[in-house]
Amino acid sequence: MFLDKSIFTTVIDSTPLVSIDLLVQNSQGQFLLGLRNNKPAQGFWFVPGGRVLKNEILDDAFTRLGQQELGVTINRSQAACLGPFEHFYTDSVFGDEVSTHYVVLGYKILLDIDLNALPEQQHNQYRWFSRDEMLSRADVHKRSAWYIK
Repeated sequence: MFLDKSIFTTVIDSTPLVSIDLLVQNSQGQFLLGLRNNKPAQGFWFVPGGRVLKNEILDDAFTRLGQQELGVTINRSQAACLGPFEHFYTDSVFGDEVSTHYVVLGYKILLDIDLNALPEQQHNQYRWFSRDEMLSRADVHKRSAWYIK
C-alpha cells in the first residue's frame, strides 16, 4: 500500500523503513549502479532497490522491485541474502527537513541486463562498475560499496 505524502512524511520522521537493495552482478563480474534521481542519495551512483510496502510479503516485494527497478521478473530464491544493513540519511524523498532511517535487506543476484531497457523513475543513468571502481569512486555512494566489502 502506498501512502499519501503527509502520512508518509510522518512515517519517515517517526520510524525506520524496511527496504530491499539489489546488488546485481553480470557475467563479467561487474555491478549495476544507477545515478539516483531522488533524495536520499540523490546524485550518487547507487544499487537498485526500494522499500517494502505495508502488508507486502518479502517475496512479493522482491519481485515487485525487480519489475520496477530492473524491468525483469525475478524471485528472491534466485538471490543470495547479504544480510541486514542500516542506512541513515539527513534528508528524505520530500526534502531536507526530515531524516530517513532504513533497515535494508541486501541481496545479490546474477543477471545480464540491457542498460538501455532499464526504467528511469529512480535512476537517470545506469552503468556497470568493477569492484575497484565501486570502492574507489567518490560518486559511488558508500552504502552501495558496503555490499561488496
